[in-house]
This record gives sequence, C-alpha cells and structure tokens, in this order.
Amino acid sequence: MTTDKDLNPMNVMKPLNINPKKADVTEPLTSFEMGKLWATYMGNSMSIQILSYFHQHCEDENIKTLLENGLALSTDFMQRIEVFFKNGNFPIPIGFTKDDVNLGAPRLYADEFYVHYLKYASKAGMSLYAVAVPLVLREDIREFFIYCNQCTTVYLGQINNLLMEKRYIEEPPIIPTPDGIDKVDKQSYLNGFFGEVRPLQALELIHLWDNIENNVTSMALLLGFHQIVQDQKIKALFKRGLDMTDKAVKQYKEKLHVEHIQSPSYLDHLVKTSTYSPFSDKIMLFHKVDMFAMKIRSFGNSLAVTARRDINFLYGRTLMNISLFVDDGMNILIDKGWVEAPPKAYDRV
Repeated sequence: MTTDKDLNPMNVMKPLNINPKKADVTEPLTSFEMGKLWATYMGNSMSIQILSYFHQHCEDENIKTLLENGLALSTDFMQRIEVFFKNGNFPIPIGFTKDDVNLGAPRLYADEFYVHYLKYASKAGMSLYAVAVPLVLREDIREFFIYCNQCTTVYLGQINNLLMEKRYIEEPPIIPTPDGIDKVDKQSYLNGFFGEVRPLQALELIHLWDNIENNVTSMALLLGFHQIVQDQKIKALFKRGLDMTDKAVKQYKEKLHVEHIQSPSYLDHLVKTSTYSPFSDKIMLFHKVDMFAMKIRSFGNSLAVTARRDINFLYGRTLMNISLFVDDGMNILIDKGWVEAPPKAYDRV
C-alpha cells in the first residue's frame, strides 16, 4: 500500500545547497505574477456566484457537500490573492458580485449536472494553476499556485469518486495490453483520410474522450444559458456556440463509434425548462467566452499527441471556430463595457 511518505518527492531527489532569496511581500508584482493572480481572481469570483446558485437548488447531500467544497476553495483562493494585491499596492478587481446572481430564481439544472460542471470547471482551473507554477519565480506566489493545484487535484478526486459511485459517467474504454514493444515503421501510421488507417492509439483515445466530456457539459450549460439570456445578440451567439459544439461532438463520437468504442453521453436532459434567469447576461457571456478560450489550450494539447491526420484536421477546424466565437464574444463584452482589462505593459508609443 502506498503511503504519504512514499509519495514525498524528497525521498527521490537530493536537496540543493542554496538559500533562495526570501520574498519581500511589499515588492512590486512582476508581469507574470500580476497576470496569473488576476486571472485566478476573476475566475474564482465568477465561480462563487455560479456555485452559490447551484447550492441553493441542490437536494443530494453528497453533491451539496461538493458544491460547498468548491465554494470554500474559491473563497480561500480569492482571499489569499487579495493579500498579495494589497501588499503589492495592486487594485482589487471588481470581478463578479451578488448583483450577478439571483438565488431566488427557479432551478435551471438537475443535481447530477452540478457534478459534471464541477469537473469541467475544475479542469479549467487546474490548467491555469499548472501553467503558473513554472513561470512564477517569487517563492510565496509560486507556493500559492502549487497549493491551488494540490487543492484542485484533491477536489477532482472527490468529484470523480462521486461520478463513479453514482454511475453518472461511463468507464474509460478498454484496449488490449501490448504483448511487446511495437515500433512505428510505416508512414501510414499518420493516415486518416486515405489508404490503410490504423486503430486509435491510447493518447488519441483519451483526448477524444476528454474533448467529448468537456463539450457535452459545455453544451448543457450553454443550453440553459440560451433559454434565459435576455440580450438577443448574446442569445444568437449562444445558439451559434450550441450548434458548432454539437457538430464537433458528433464528429468526435463518430471516430470512437466506428471502432466500437463507447463515448461520454449527452447531458442535455439535465437542463430544466425554466426561462427565468438566475444570472446576469454579463456573467453568462464572460463564462462562455472564458471557457471557450480555455478549450483552445485543451485542443492544443490534443493536437500535440494526435498523429492521425483526420483527427488533427477536426481539431484544427474546431480551434478556428472557437477562436471566432471568442473574438465575437469579446466584442460584445467590450461594447457593453463589461470587460475589466488585465494588467498591461507600458505604453511607449
């Protein structure tokens, strides 16, 4: 049995005989520190409002505990960031407030959807924290992002355990265990459109699965937002997002289906029929622009490990569509005066 002691990295690595400079909490934040702290603050300020509404309409006690844990983490992260900002004389962002949510609005999603959403949002958060760790050099802030990553890792473990316990998700596909070392010796390994097309390899499978899982959750969230949004321009954008995501999911599912491999199920049935909005148009549009932007990183990761040209072509087309969606969404946010600008470099023009 593996113990905490076995998982201590310093059991494997030797310590360095150096004394790193102790962080001065009053020194100005660098561009890397400003950017990652600002993005983390904004994302968690949004999460608090969304999760507060979900918690208000949750009956399952285990799922309610998950929502409470998510709220506790987001609140803790924001409070820690505020300390960094205050010490560095950095203005506290406005972010999102109770004005962006109506806790008294009718239920919009079933309890099961909350668990899928928490996984979807936590994976996005983890990607932000993981990128920050190697880039941020100031020790106390780097330790903060390591802490965020560790907390989110434990939280995702709770989410996955509940998803499996309640049978809300399919088990990952089973493929044969290799009976030896197999080397790639034909250019046809890259084929996808013509000629001999090999079966999907494990890395391609996991990224197809992950992209389907993320996108069926995104579709269900977007379906609810499309029902309740007030602004017609934003409503049209949400409909476009639904259509393009649905088309992409069907294409990814087909790649698995032709090889008789199951895929994550749609979640649209978990959206209720209420048309009374619990969220401001501002927070819904920001949420979808932010999460679609996060998909760009996810599809970039998928492209990096996918060798078959047909799947890479699908990912490339999806990336183009997502980029156009994010650009149009940002234009609406800017037109309405809803965008807080991230910290920027000196204007030397």
